[in-house]
Amino acid sequence: MSKKDKSKSKDENKKEIEAAEQQDTIENNDEIETPEVVEEEVKEIDVTAKLEANVSELQDQLLRKVAEFENYKRRTENDQLNLLSFAAESFITKILPVIDDFERSLDHISDAESAEAIKDGIMLVYNKLLKILDEQGVKKIDSVGKPFNVDYHDALMQIKDDTVPVHTVVEEVEKGYMYKDKVIRHAKVIVSEDVSKQNDEQSEDKEDISNEKEENE
Repeated sequence: MSKKDKSKSKDENKKEIEAAEQQDTIENNDEIETPEVVEEEVKEIDVTAKLEANVSELQDQLLRKVAEFENYKRRTENDQLNLLSFAAESFITKILPVIDDFERSLDHISDAESAEAIKDGIMLVYNKLLKILDEQGVKKIDSVGKPFNVDYHDALMQIKDDTVPVHTVVEEVEKGYMYKDKVIRHAKVIVSEDVSKQNDEQSEDKEDISNEKEENE
């Protein structure tokens, strides 16, 4: 090999070595993180930690809210049970004085000078009871003299009465009551019937009887 070839070979080897060193330098530079990269990674770690902390806090808040709701639900159920159990307590308390009045009246019946005095005592107790019912929203249905209404009345029978219009309540057998806007007991009543219709029916019956007699003759 000539000196020229040897020199050329050395130059090529040198270039290859330099190229290899440059490649190693590039690879090493890729592996070495720059301050900017390190800072970015630190930020990502901080964000992740904050998110995990927020999730943990939200989970704790959710558990507390669930526990509070369960406690509220139990209290509400207990309040409803107590309300149903003691709903009539106030009304019963108001009725007790009426019972006391009845008992006092019964104790003094023998001492009463007349039946009128007994009647007055009973009326006082009766009116007191009606007042208590009225305060609770219980009212009597006004029926006599009113047109018959199936929403308020229960007709027991019909009678002739020329003094009132047809289908008018002429007598109340049992009083009806309303609680606020609801009928809790229909009034049992007697209603006037259509007299003219009944007369027509009677006339028709008489005509039928007369026709039957004529046919028989």
